[in-house]
Amino acid sequence: MSLNVNRNVSDVFYRYKMPRIVAKVEGKGNGIKTVIVNMAEVAKALGRPPTYPTKYFGCELGAQTLFDFKNERFIVNGSHDAVKLQDLLDGFIRKFVLCPECENPETELLVSTKKNTVSQGCKACGYHGLLISNHKLMTFILKNPPNLNPAMQGSSLTEGKRNKRSKKTNGEGQDNADESGMDNSITDTSQDNGGVAEENDDDKGWTVDVSEEAVRARMQDLTDGAKCMTISDDLEKTEKERMDIFYAQVKRKLDAGVLEKADDQKELLGEAERLEIKTKAPLVLMELLFDQNALQQAKKYRLLLLRFTLNDKKAQRYLIGGLEQVVALHKDQLLPRVPALLKSLYDLDVLQEAAILEWAEKVSKKYVSRDVSQEIHDKAAPFIKWLKEADEESSESEEESDDDVEIEYNDRAQVTPLKPAPVAAPKASKPEDDGEDDVDIDAI
Repeated sequence: MSLNVNRNVSDVFYRYKMPRIVAKVEGKGNGIKTVIVNMAEVAKALGRPPTYPTKYFGCELGAQTLFDFKNERFIVNGSHDAVKLQDLLDGFIRKFVLCPECENPETELLVSTKKNTVSQGCKACGYHGLLISNHKLMTFILKNPPNLNPAMQGSSLTEGKRNKRSKKTNGEGQDNADESGMDNSITDTSQDNGGVAEENDDDKGWTVDVSEEAVRARMQDLTDGAKCMTISDDLEKTEKERMDIFYAQVKRKLDAGVLEKADDQKELLGEAERLEIKTKAPLVLMELLFDQNALQQAKKYRLLLLRFTLNDKKAQRYLIGGLEQVVALHKDQLLPRVPALLKSLYDLDVLQEAAILEWAEKVSKKYVSRDVSQEIHDKAAPFIKWLKEADEESSESEEESDDDVEIEYNDRAQVTPLKPAPVAAPKASKPEDDGEDDVDIDAI
């Protein structure tokens, strides 16, 4: 029986299917083990080497894993039922298979041994980005890229080359390779029962790659941009600590005067994604980049803000929250200009209509006091009214015929002088920007 690869999708016509895991418990006592009979077929449906989900099970269960490539036997030590393994497989799929953008499993993993990073590319939507995770499996993937010969996976390549050189020196290089092309000298450990190679998970095996000398050697080869994207312990920190890390990054670039450069903006975006705070990052940007000259600063940092808020309504809501804080700090100068600020951010596409209208529905004390928030909402009321009227007018225009364009123009002119002539797109149009910062929205 087949299952949906993403089991959160209940659609019976979902195109991405995988076989249900079949597990068989063998042995007794200390030698008991679970053989995943159809792991090769399951892994093929996921587009991943069978060693990856098997190793993932071992990491989650704290058990050693064994790979017998010749007989396609993938084993996890201990007794584990198929239902439990199926549930664990959902976690593997969510972390290492599904696209973070479209949630389709049409992804490929790309390992850069030079940069010590793992990237993920999606064939369905075209997404490409770093795979950020502190899971133990990441170290295994870095040591065993997907394009590596499956018979060599589960071993340290450096260790394998060292063993090969040693055996070649002793005249044994060609005697130990089996017919399937699997060289047992490459694996860390091996057993005599059917050529099953054991992947040892003891502490020594893991500390080799993360030793201080190894980390220092790798970091010396990386650029400053790649350094901030490498796997670290930052994800184990609290959200506030991660926000502080991002704050320091932005502050450093602001002081250096490089925030308007595309490469530095992309680096900040990558850092926010690595720290898993991209949605809340606009709060930091508003705090650092905006003051009483907010109208001019909105235009200056438009591209940087767009990288974080474009098509992300939650990020836009956090940006409005940050704007409330800026207005509260510079109340005398900015409170009267709230309509102009919102209009400017709307015209620059930093804020979208849906996010602004959603914010306008409720006075919140999340970012500033309720009294200050109420004052800001009251000042924004004329702009909100115009935005709603423009939306209603746009909806009405969809029902009118093409030969009524002149009538639309006359009706529009009576509603507001700020709304431009309608174009082919039925979407609510934006007010024309007269190039001045102080737009008198109160005159509407």
